[in-house]
Amino acid sequence: IKNITIPHLVNSIGEFAFSECLSLEQITIISSATTIEKGAFAKCLLLKEISITSSINSCVTEIKDYLFNGCSTLAQITIPSSVTSIGEYAFCGCSSLKQIIIPSHVTSIGEYAFSKCVKLKHIVIPSSVTSIGRGAFSGCSSLLKLEIPYSVVLIEEYLLNGCTSLTEITIPYSITSIKKYAFNGCSSLEQIKIPPSVASIES
Repeated sequence: IKNITIPHLVNSIGEFAFSECLSLEQITIISSATTIEKGAFAKCLLLKEISITSSINSCVTEIKDYLFNGCSTLAQITIPSSVTSIGEYAFCGCSSLKQIIIPSHVTSIGEYAFSKCVKLKHIVIPSSVTSIGRGAFSGCSSLLKLEIPYSVVLIEEYLLNGCTSLTEITIPYSITSIKKYAFNGCSSLEQIKIPPSVASIES
């Protein structure tokens, strides 16, 4: 299977429904589905393009766990504006993804959500986000800078572990704790300003 079009009568896509479709290159979703379950398109190694029409744009509220995990050819995707959460490992290993826009209604980013997106250079986290899971950007070796919004109070474990190109990080005054290995392996980071609001830094 190289191309899949999901028609308008489909209202849900099940767990790992198209996982490991190794020849799949393009997905067009024109349905009014409200739920796309975890891992639905995981490890589709040749998947290059996903087209989501406006009919679904106002329906899907979650990018579930592992949804595009290991889609190593996927270079770009537009996350629907209705999405409020991005699950664990959702885009982990999307090694061709160069940029991604997180919609302004997203409140949480799961553990290792963008881990190993090795070509990702820029990502903007909106002020709506209140929690970022551990290792969310670990192994993003091309990421140049990251600004954590004031809505976040905790920097989780391994958050930027192995981000070897990172030269700049902005830590807001809302942060009270930095967990272990948060900046481990950030070999290009020359300086970091830790605000007085931080009460603990784990080793």
